[in-house]
Amino acid sequence: MKILCLHGFRTSGNFLKKQLSKWDPSIFAHFEMEFPDGIFAAGGKSDIEGIFPPPYFEWFQYNEDFTEYENLEECISYLCEYITSKGPFDGLLGFSQGATLSGLLLWYMEQGKILKEHPPMKLFVSISGAKFRDPNICNIAYKDMMKVKSVHFIGEKDWLKLPSQELTTAFENPLIIRHPQGHTVPRLDEAAVETLKTWTREVGLSSNESCLGGGPNESCKHVNIENGVEEGKKTREA
Repeated sequence: MKILCLHGFRTSGNFLKKQLSKWDPSIFAHFEMEFPDGIFAAGGKSDIEGIFPPPYFEWFQYNEDFTEYENLEECISYLCEYITSKGPFDGLLGFSQGATLSGLLLWYMEQGKILKEHPPMKLFVSISGAKFRDPNICNIAYKDMMKVKSVHFIGEKDWLKLPSQELTTAFENPLIIRHPQGHTVPRLDEAAVETLKTWTREVGLSSNESCLGGGPNESCKHVNIENGVEEGKKTREA
């Protein structure tokens, strides 16, 4: 299976690859993962300057309230061409801006707006992802519940904690992994590693089976990295 991995704002594909290298390699052992760079060179200072070498990239630009976007359509067109030429892909993984963008691609595919000839995606890994806030996008894109199997990483100290939680409510039976860190790809404890390995095996075995939480309107599955305790919590009612 093949996963397209989209990096965060003003970083790079190589940086996301390094971020994910802290995870147990057995989690995605049976997946081929691609890490393209954003379509635009970074238009300002990167938060990883001095930590990871340039160049840095961004997928699109946005205002302070994340309600207005520049070059988003050009970015989506670029990714559609990339997916068509390099694919097919079985899933999307993203961090921050990359996760938010990946989610939008999933909904646009589901609604038949893009990639009409591409097979349906089977999985989505969101690390600090969120919804777009422009009403012209969110009132249309997120109106239907997404059935793609998904796992969402939510940091207790992440400035996108609440938007990340909101994103999970748009997915059927999401696997939610909470961690005590901030806006980052977190290190995983043994419980989280085993949960993710089980999840990826389930995806690999059958794209038609429900994810770990059960059938529609049943409990999603939560994992707290702090203590390795798994908690079943209702996210919606029948």
